[in-house]
Amino acid sequence: MPIKIPQLLPARETLEEENIFIMDETRAKAQDIRPLNILILNLMPEKEKTEVQILRLLGNTSLQVNISLLRTASYHSKNTSPYHLEQFYTDFQAIKSNKYDGMIITGAPVELMNFEDVQYWEELTEIMEWTKTNVTSTLHICWGAQAALYHHFGIKKYELDQKCYGIYSHEVLKPSEKLLRGFDDSFVAPHSRHTNVQIRDVNEHPELQLLAASDEAGALIISGNNGKQIMITGHLEYDSSTLAEEFKRDKEKGLNIHLPLHYFPNNDPSRRPLNMWRSHAHLLFSNWLNYYVYQETPYEWK
Repeated sequence: MPIKIPQLLPARETLEEENIFIMDETRAKAQDIRPLNILILNLMPEKEKTEVQILRLLGNTSLQVNISLLRTASYHSKNTSPYHLEQFYTDFQAIKSNKYDGMIITGAPVELMNFEDVQYWEELTEIMEWTKTNVTSTLHICWGAQAALYHHFGIKKYELDQKCYGIYSHEVLKPSEKLLRGFDDSFVAPHSRHTNVQIRDVNEHPELQLLAASDEAGALIISGNNGKQIMITGHLEYDSSTLAEEFKRDKEKGLNIHLPLHYFPNNDPSRRPLNMWRSHAHLLFSNWLNYYVYQETPYEWK
């Protein structure tokens, strides 16, 4: 089944080139099924790139998915055109009375700030509280995961001596968990962050399950309240070239940045990185949509 997105969304062209099944509204209405309604709070600066990355993964399942894009009202993005935001995004006040089967809260480049100092923190905490009653399951990515762990469970983040940056190997700790069905015992995932959460802090909360972790990068996948909140501290949605683009950007800024670990072949930044996490990224999103959204959400929200 397809993903249904606005006709003029720029991500559509890229997704169609990749043979992702996209359906227009007319054809979607002709199908006698209830699609899943997924809300994406996109906090990343280059929103169009993030749209493609996430929609690619949501569009590769057997479920019909309706997408709504959400932005913050308390902070206006400087890296995405006002036209794009006005045409394709809405704000929380416009949708707060709605119910959603699933929600995704992305990362944001604010991890070195205290949570309370982030300009839209109060708005974000209102949204995260709202998800408890209006969303079946919420998937949080990178800083979004740290924000959820802090808000819902009081777990702090810690600044790292060196950026966690590259492709890291992770071990599946709970192979019987539905989110990890079909996963290899060991798999790789990208990380790009200056802070982390301590595994010992996660383990102190009986309502949390640490599902996958790395000796180098720490916790990766955490599930809370039986899947009501799912936290991914890395970036399984990243493209093959995303870390290379980040490395080039930071070098051009004159930052003292090291090569992403385990990423460039032979640590040669002139060589094309190989995507070794794509299959597990698709599997994670498919499992989330199926077992934590589709199987759990009511057919009709009351």
